[in-house]
Amino acid sequence: MPPPKIHRAWLESSRSGIVEFERDWDEPGVPSLMLGPGAPAVTSFLPAPDLVAGRTYGYLVKAPEVLTFILPLEHGCDVDAARDRVYVAGDFNGWQQAVGRPEWELEPAELDGEHVLLWMGAPERITWKDRQRFKFVTGENLWLGLPDDAPNSVRDEAGIANRFLDRLRTGRHLWKFELAGALDLAEPQAVHAEEGDAGVRLLPGKFFFELGTELPLGAIPHGHETVFRLFAPRARRVTLLLFKDLAKAGEPLSFDLARRADADGVWEVLVDQNLHCWYYWYEVDGVAEGPGRFDPSARILDPYALATVDRDGPGIVLEHQWIGRAAGGFRTPAWQDLVIVEAHVRDLAVHAPGKATAEESLGFTGLRKWVDHPGFYLHELGVNCVELQPVQEFDNRTPGEYHWGYMTNNFFAPESSYSLDPARASGVRELQALVAAFHRRGIAVILDVVYNHVGEPAHLMFIDRLYYFEEDSEGNLANWSGCGNDVRAGAAMAKRLIIDSCIHWIEAYGVDGFRFDLAELLGVEVLRGVEAALKGVKPDVVLIAEPWSFRGHIAGALRDTGFASWNDGYRDFVREYVLGRGQGARLEYFLRGSPWYFAKWPAQTVNYTESHDDRAWIDAITQHTGGDGYAPTPDDRRRTQLMAAILFMSLGIPMIAAGQDFLRSKHGVSNTYQRGDLNAMDYSRLRKYPGTHAYFRDWIAFRRGPYGRLLRQYSMPGDGFFRFFHPAGGGGTALGALLNADDSDGDFRLLFAVNPSSEDAVIPIGETASLSRRWRQVADHDRFYDASENAGALPPIDAELFVPALGCGLWLGES
Repeated sequence: MPPPKIHRAWLESSRSGIVEFERDWDEPGVPSLMLGPGAPAVTSFLPAPDLVAGRTYGYLVKAPEVLTFILPLEHGCDVDAARDRVYVAGDFNGWQQAVGRPEWELEPAELDGEHVLLWMGAPERITWKDRQRFKFVTGENLWLGLPDDAPNSVRDEAGIANRFLDRLRTGRHLWKFELAGALDLAEPQAVHAEEGDAGVRLLPGKFFFELGTELPLGAIPHGHETVFRLFAPRARRVTLLLFKDLAKAGEPLSFDLARRADADGVWEVLVDQNLHCWYYWYEVDGVAEGPGRFDPSARILDPYALATVDRDGPGIVLEHQWIGRAAGGFRTPAWQDLVIVEAHVRDLAVHAPGKATAEESLGFTGLRKWVDHPGFYLHELGVNCVELQPVQEFDNRTPGEYHWGYMTNNFFAPESSYSLDPARASGVRELQALVAAFHRRGIAVILDVVYNHVGEPAHLMFIDRLYYFEEDSEGNLANWSGCGNDVRAGAAMAKRLIIDSCIHWIEAYGVDGFRFDLAELLGVEVLRGVEAALKGVKPDVVLIAEPWSFRGHIAGALRDTGFASWNDGYRDFVREYVLGRGQGARLEYFLRGSPWYFAKWPAQTVNYTESHDDRAWIDAITQHTGGDGYAPTPDDRRRTQLMAAILFMSLGIPMIAAGQDFLRSKHGVSNTYQRGDLNAMDYSRLRKYPGTHAYFRDWIAFRRGPYGRLLRQYSMPGDGFFRFFHPAGGGGTALGALLNADDSDGDFRLLFAVNPSSEDAVIPIGETASLSRRWRQVADHDRFYDASENAGALPPIDAELFVPALGCGLWLGES
């Protein structure tokens, strides 16, 4: 058999790297290695340290025949070795059955000077048939993900990625080389086993993604000069294209940026003029071949541009003094007090009553005028927080094209199509005015932000694809977002870009927080860094994660952070429950605030039943065939009000979708990201379904009022706070819940009962109705009662609660 060939190679520093052979090197002697012409000489070529196999494959086999599973405790690892127990699980030990068994637990150790967790044993304990799968899992059943570029990754029948054991690659296939000098990262490099062979591309490794700078980036006018800085670590040349008049965009002034000797990857030019309100692009040239090739003809929108004419650019130079800081004085509500509405700028504004022109109603100004209108819908509804779908520049092709906004082209610039005069950066002032208007209404503003992938054109791709985007082991772009270009958020300057952008939105626009789209792709470590940085600027900033992607789910791993998470389990359960297909015992978990695995404190779960990215609620539960709930049945409306009662009685942050309270329908269409006709608010439904709207409004008022304090818990209450009651026999869908059963939180209690079945239910509650308490009904499935209407008109609570079919009730017991 001929000696193994080189499979791939990567740099560990500018002077060293790793070569991976297609199988273990069991030949006598040391393999030969050379780099291309002009590269420094190879000074050593030796078997790679054990830690390399651990990082790359997760295991190795060392003489005398010891199998070692390795979990490095470094960047990207969401394990606390002092707290977490970690196990190796796989085809060879029953997967889940390995959790909690000491014989499969990893132990803390040091490997090549780094802290790791190890499991060591004889290879005979593993059946070495082809592709035995394994993964690491904590004692809390959190399955640890693996890097996108893991070469021994394999997906199972459910699409979940695991590692596998390869009998031909046991660690002896990895070798490390050292060089006499540093390689130039801007030049293509390859490694060769012998003179004249095609060679294998030498990729930048982990060290490359740690390159960065703290220097201010972007276009920075000050006094009588303007500095332009761009981070482009593999570029050979960076050119600034500059012009004052958009009509002269084809005839720009051209300036070459110089690479700074004191900052890796930073290019800079100083222009002796204050260029406020001028326009600019960059061109970046470099390697012309391979996946990381450059396109010197591409006009690149600066990722740090503070405003842009449209998705293609050009960027607009703006003085920070001109932008200024957002007005102060608004106090962000405490997380446990939030009631959120998810909404879209254009959907809210386009059919709003008031004096906005047709052009204004497509963006920030139209919505600002609606917010200032005496009858503003969200103010009447009573919410205290709006979560706006993306307002960062996104990739709609024309200003009139409707778009949800989840394809970001620039992280600092307000969306140009929402602006009246984007060429003059009017969106800056218009968005500042919109946020201030919401604040005057007592409504906090959270922005939905998308950092996990980018829109088209992908400007970061033209700056450096290898640095800014995740790739698999074959050099293909990762696609766990479903959009084909997952951002390498863990790279130092990608992480800084995210943080700098968020700080800008806080300081310049006064936003109160962020919801991070597909946050699983950003990773827990990056999210922790974002949290620390933003809380240093705004201690009460609201941070919410969409905790999943096509790759996995990290809500459990976020329990020890300051992030809340959208609760998809809540959404799915409540939809089924109101249709009579869920168990009351399961509802207990969600009323408690999804404790244990999901939430460590109540406001860590964002409870919702409808968001933008799915069918409207009424379409999902309607009795009409085809899922078109535009004309809801009486039972559709009743089930919607049951849902509202459950939502606002659950610990956590309640969130509704705009229009959910007036039974907004999208005619059964699910993916409406470019259907402005289906998404726009039809405010006439407020008059068509006033009862449902009033029901939501009254629940929100109750939730935010003095008696709703029991639902706005800062920390998880004790075990005795809740007491639950079920119909005789203990099964079924109906449920009763007593809050403050142990009198740990004041001198009143709340009793809630719900029955989503088609038959009446009787729920025994025993001695709940203590003689020392005066009980009165606050609400049922149709409406809320005021004190005078309720006084003496309703039967007292006794040892059994009667709850009609598709019914619910809320009672208040005071001493």
